[in-house]
Amino acid sequence: MYTARIIVIAALATAFTTVNQTVRAEESLIPRDMVYIGQGLSIMGFDKEEPTELAHAPATYHKRNRTPAATLNDESPSHTVFLDSYLIDTYEVSNKDYKEFMRTTKHGAPAYWDDPRLNSPTQPVVGVSWFDAHAYCESRSKRLPTEAEWEKAARGPDGNLYPWGDAFDPAKANYGKTHDATRPVDSYPDGVSYYGLYNMAGNAFEWVLDWYDPRYYSQLEPMVNPTGPAKPVWIGGTGTYVDLLTVGEKRVIRGGSWIAPEGTARATHRFWNHPLNNSYGVGLGFRCAKTAPPEIDQRIKDAAILTYVDMGRERFAEAQQTLAPALALDPKNRELLDLRQLIEQSMKRP
Repeated sequence: MYTARIIVIAALATAFTTVNQTVRAEESLIPRDMVYIGQGLSIMGFDKEEPTELAHAPATYHKRNRTPAATLNDESPSHTVFLDSYLIDTYEVSNKDYKEFMRTTKHGAPAYWDDPRLNSPTQPVVGVSWFDAHAYCESRSKRLPTEAEWEKAARGPDGNLYPWGDAFDPAKANYGKTHDATRPVDSYPDGVSYYGLYNMAGNAFEWVLDWYDPRYYSQLEPMVNPTGPAKPVWIGGTGTYVDLLTVGEKRVIRGGSWIAPEGTARATHRFWNHPLNNSYGVGLGFRCAKTAPPEIDQRIKDAAILTYVDMGRERFAEAQQTLAPALALDPKNRELLDLRQLIEQSMKRP
């Protein structure tokens, strides 16, 4: 009896160790401080009433105001896109990481690098141009996320209006000068997105890959992996800020900042900036992304198929072990989570 018990314990320990080793091996496919977001459909945009009173305002109104009327309804129409799997940084790029980039590449310092409010190692780097952000990501064998990738990472599979849900919660974001500067990149854990990304609302605006066109959504044709307009459009009518950096061709920035108002924290909010401008709102940073290697998708599919096979044979303990590597790679996958729940329910049956 004693010997049999030892054998059972040893077998369970071996199985547990095997699962843990497999899980660690799967996790190593995903770089540290990045999350995997699986392929699938995603909602972009937000339908709202057109601001007709501004759209039909006289030309003198637009000359006095920074925001052209055409850009006030640039989040519509709401539409569905299909995105391939990708990886995206969990956090905004920090001053610590950017300092290392400057040291190894001799890249110049961003604006506000010497500002004591903004230069703590754990704060997001701000005062970077689109070209600075692009160069940093490239040095890490990454790239800037597309606007569609950024929005999916912020909204999750349910298309939330904010990273945490559909209702704004002022306790979950750094916006509107509630603090006198940016907060550390791992701040506001209660405000993370479904996929676990921090500060997708507030703290620092984030550059994305796309050119900006306020009418792009209404002209959208490719519904698979959109990368923005092929060519930029000229944005004008900025009144007192008419110069090279406030009119002309723009790149998209997303997410709001510590100094920007509540409306910019909405995950659908779009704004723009000249790619050379590194000083917008004392809060302009970024995070990086990269296309997921096909090996990840294949391993998830293989594990799911083998799990169904084990379940069909009513080998539920084995099914748990088979599913574990897939969940290690994609812990937010709804299909995998449902499958795990089904296994657990099956194991409880008499």
